[in-house]
Amino acid sequence: MLCPDKNCNLCPRLVDFRHQNKAKFPHYHNAPVPSFGSENAQILIIGMAPGLNGANQTGRPFTNDYAGDVLYPCLKKFGFAKGEYLKKADDGFELINTRVTNAVRCVPLQNKVVAEETNNCRQFLQDEIKNMPNLKIILVLGTVAHNTLLTTLGYKKSAFKFKHGAKHYLSKENMILFNSYHTSRYNINTGVLTYDMFEKIIADIKEELNVL
Repeated sequence: MLCPDKNCNLCPRLVDFRHQNKAKFPHYHNAPVPSFGSENAQILIIGMAPGLNGANQTGRPFTNDYAGDVLYPCLKKFGFAKGEYLKKADDGFELINTRVTNAVRCVPLQNKVVAEETNNCRQFLQDEIKNMPNLKIILVLGTVAHNTLLTTLGYKKSAFKFKHGAKHYLSKENMILFNSYHTSRYNINTGVLTYDMFEKIIADIKEELNVL
């Protein structure tokens, strides 16, 4: 199963928050958010979790939140997307050779996840990777996604330290893991991540694909 059922009850804290949001925002998606992009893609991008008024509203990862405003135009600039990104799931925007998902599929309280939630959702990330036959490159946005991926693949966290711009070779899977700070509003506003820094990551991924 690539995505939890819409009524998934694995994480009590998130289930309770989902019920609150259904009452407060009845027209939102308010359910686990499925991945975006083809399973045949060579690239998988993993974020942390849906944003309350972003993917939790639209039902598409990174859509209608600041992180997506950074991510999607950058992907399009380097040929990994086409169409016009209009911040809604039915805008016709398409990813090219790329798939986007999150370590935790439901929106968390205060935009923070706990270990139990990443552990519960790991099975879906594992299935995601198993069902991508052409997967060559994984880009993780932030340490939560990084650590979740390593645990999912059976690596010790100490084996590959998270560092923005780092490139790790996952020999068992014959894949390459790229690290980037998350494209969140906070990281951009504080200068932890700049547009140029993120574009460099996507450019490096494109270059890597050209030599694979």
